[in-house]
Amino acid sequence: MSQTRHVPVMLQRCLDLLAPALEDPGPRPPVVVDCTLGLGGHSEALLAAFPTARLIALDRDKEALRLSGERLAPYGDRATLVHAVYDELPEVLDRLGIPRVQGVLFDLGVSSMQLDEADRGFAYAQDAPLDMRMDQTTGMSAAEVLNTYPPGELVRILRQYGEEKQAKRIVSAVVREREKDPFTNSARLVELIRNALPQAAKRTGGNPAKRTFQALRIEVNGELTVLERAIPAAVDCLAVGGRIAVLSYHSLEDRLVKQVFAAGAANTAPPGLPVVPERYQPRLKLLTRGAELPTEEEIAENRRAAPARLRGAQRIREEER
Repeated sequence: MSQTRHVPVMLQRCLDLLAPALEDPGPRPPVVVDCTLGLGGHSEALLAAFPTARLIALDRDKEALRLSGERLAPYGDRATLVHAVYDELPEVLDRLGIPRVQGVLFDLGVSSMQLDEADRGFAYAQDAPLDMRMDQTTGMSAAEVLNTYPPGELVRILRQYGEEKQAKRIVSAVVREREKDPFTNSARLVELIRNALPQAAKRTGGNPAKRTFQALRIEVNGELTVLERAIPAAVDCLAVGGRIAVLSYHSLEDRLVKQVFAAGAANTAPPGLPVVPERYQPRLKLLTRGAELPTEEEIAENRRAAPARLRGAQRIREEER
């Protein structure tokens, strides 16, 4: 597995967003958390750009941790790699005895390594076992979801997580086929989707299997459920002045991040108060106007950057207990 192929998305912009919180020579070294270690591209850049910072990096994929461990070995004990899902951040920091951190980075979605390793079943462009688990030691595979979920539940998943307008057609075909022979591989599912869709639906938006594969991946890994817990938890872990940057790759993730940031940046006082008490003041300041997009140059260099959306926020007030 070549690590050179992995180009971190919107890398410089992420570093710029986090820099003011990580360059400060305070009494203790700043701590930055990479919640989605993957192949370690963002983590390596953070360690190189901020020589006094300590890095805590999380990933649920043991193979990613092994490969990144090799890549980050030159940084010695400045990097602590942890096998965990990113909504477990508060527990991880608690175990490490770190009350607050200065920076948090999320690079959501599926990692380059998972897409590139055919046998993981994430990519619809090549035949592979329908697995899609980011942590292959636990949970149901995509094949099990396809073969065992009731039709109504499959329709809901495809609509909600894949924003697939043709969910009913696809699920009807899946149910018909799985009764003959359970699904095991991606190529059969891709072919079924192609055959199930009307001509007009096949002409737009790239590979017609894309939305179904996204929906299955999100369901298998509980991505949105985990993210709903993870973003507020990460904000809570920030010290005052600390910054968070989140890269998302589809509208469902981006919407969730936007809602958490907007709620944190809002004044929550009842209307009509002449003076707003401290407890109602915003606790976050937004650092991006809406979601920032990758440049055309970056997309030309790294096609996986195309759907990326970046949002940043700064913690400006301590929570009143």
